[in-house]
Order: sequence, then structure tokens, then C-alpha cells
Amino acid sequence: MKIVKILIAVLVCVAIGTAAFFGVKAGFPRPYAQTVRESGLEPSLVYAVMKAESGFDEDAVSRSGAVGLMQLRPTTAEFVCNRSGIGYESGKLTDGEYNIRLGCLYLKYLMEKFPARDTALAAYNAGEGTVGDWLSDASCSNDGVNLSRIPYPETRAYLKKIKNFRKMYEFFY
Repeated sequence: MKIVKILIAVLVCVAIGTAAFFGVKAGFPRPYAQTVRESGLEPSLVYAVMKAESGFDEDAVSRSGAVGLMQLRPTTAEFVCNRSGIGYESGKLTDGEYNIRLGCLYLKYLMEKFPARDTALAAYNAGEGTVGDWLSDASCSNDGVNLSRIPYPETRAYLKKIKNFRKMYEFFY
């Protein structure tokens, strides 16, 4: 009888743990997997950016006018299109595949311009001009490559979110 109770308790714990695992995992989807894979970027990074930027809401629009899953401002999307030889279509910015494709191209561009990953991600959030200014400021960067201090609280919080979301994606997938 005691063994049966222990076995039931173990099974209940396993069931609860499994349900909790899959419940949390559901909060970390991987939409447009082929487009993400084709970007050449680490999928965990791209999905972390999407989760932080829009919470996977294709129709998301920010106060600054950034649109879609990867929250691209129309001027940024147009820049990416011109740079990459892609036809710019403002009406497609809420189309997940189009938005992710452009967002990944922009992220790759920033990673080339700012070799330190956190610096590139800060630029994705705060803007490349702003981050360029921070890198030129000795109180923000010791070497002109890495940020030792990020003046914007929003950008500091953004980088923490990205790191945490990446860890979750790497754990689940």
C-alpha cells in the first residue's frame, strides 16, 4: 500500500512537471522556422528578439512606429531593402515572413557594424547612431567596441530580456 502511494505521488509529480514544462514552452514558439533558419543567424537569438520586440504579435506597432514581429520602423525596413536589393513594400511589414526576413537582415547588418553581440543588440533597440555615440563616449565604452555602461534603462532591460529569452530557447530546443 505504501509503495502504491509513493508510486502515485511520483506519477503526479511527473505529470505536473511535464504539464508545467510544456506550458512554459508554449510561451516560446518558433514561427516561420524556415525563414529564421535561412537567415544564417542563431535561431535562439532571432526568436529572443521577436519575443522581446513584439511578443510574437505580427500586428504590433510601437509608439515610435516600429511594426511587426521584429518591430521594424518603415525607414529601417526601407534601408534594409535598398541595401539588400529587395523590393520595399510598407504594406507587408506586418507579414511575418517579410518582417522576419528584413529584421534578420538588419540584425546581421548591425552585427557586422558592431562586432560585440550586446552592442549590436543595443543598436537594434536604441538605434545605431545612439550606440555609435555611446561607443565614442569614454564613460560608456572603454574600447569603442563594447559598452561598459548603457545610459538608457530601456536598453539595459532589453539586453537582459534577450539573454533570458535566448537561454529559454536554448533550453527548450
